[in-house]
Amino acid sequence: MTSPIAWTERDRVVWEEELAPWLPERLFDAHVHVFQPASFPPGFTFPPRNCYQRFGGQFDGEQCLDLAERLLPGIEFGMLCFGTPHLQTNRDEAARYCGTIADNERFFGMTMVSPRDDAVEVERRVLEYGLVGYKPYRNFVTGREAELVSIPDMLPAAQMAVADRLGLAITLHIPRTERLASTANRRELVELCRNYPNAKIIVAHIGRAYFLSNVVGYLDELAALPNAYLDLAMVNHPGVLEYTFRNFPTERILFGSDAPIAWLRGKSVEINNQYAYLMGEDYAIGTSIFDLGQAVEFTFFYYEMLRGIRLAAERAGLSRVQIEGIFADNAYALLRGVRASLESRP
Repeated sequence: MTSPIAWTERDRVVWEEELAPWLPERLFDAHVHVFQPASFPPGFTFPPRNCYQRFGGQFDGEQCLDLAERLLPGIEFGMLCFGTPHLQTNRDEAARYCGTIADNERFFGMTMVSPRDDAVEVERRVLEYGLVGYKPYRNFVTGREAELVSIPDMLPAAQMAVADRLGLAITLHIPRTERLASTANRRELVELCRNYPNAKIIVAHIGRAYFLSNVVGYLDELAALPNAYLDLAMVNHPGVLEYTFRNFPTERILFGSDAPIAWLRGKSVEINNQYAYLMGEDYAIGTSIFDLGQAVEFTFFYYEMLRGIRLAAERAGLSRVQIEGIFADNAYALLRGVRASLESRP
């Protein structure tokens, strides 16, 4: 099944004039959600305005690679994938499917985890399906108000012990409304990295820092920890990106998109120390403002991210080697290293 998404003339101009001449030849997307209907109970459907309806109610590996080929033409594409964190998702089936995609050279997979998942079961999924780690979510934590959920609630000690022993990667979408500005979040991130030094902690979305005041002054402790990484998923704010490039080791920064959401049309904007998604399509993806009058012709979030990274990299004076690292080399070094370590075990 392929997606109906295609270029407009404006998209073509953005790609050919702004992005293609600058991008490296390889792009590794470290934040991609893929799944098939088999990951859900029979008869399950997403609500009409759910973003996955734009892709036929699913987003599988074939759709992902088709979009990459058509909308990132001439680019060698790789990815780190995991399922979608719906409460009805069958996490084992989602992990199995990611394992069928993963060749552990250009394509890698993770399992989603709930704190209720037994650590032995989590380890089985990783080893049996050939994965590199896992991804927890706040909504999998039960029995607590959402705003009270902590990072240890999402990643219990038994699961972290497995990650540390096996040297796995963990992509972490941090909780709490304040995000990186939360002292509790920063303290728990530092403790996580220090207590489990063999685990590789990828803090997703630059800690969900979509506006500048949510990142300035908050990267120093993480920057000092060698097993802390950042992914750039859904961040298109040049100021946030430039600050990150100047204040965090670029060799531990990974490009990511949050596809397939990133293939919707829109742009994230800062408004009065907040952010919102300006949407060119009538799909709900969080704090959204819809251009119901179609006053603006949008391109993809994906392209807006690439635009933001380009501008921030130019302002920060990144070298070509650093840019190539962010777009591919850093992720390949990290994830191939995880697999090599796992495959060398008795």
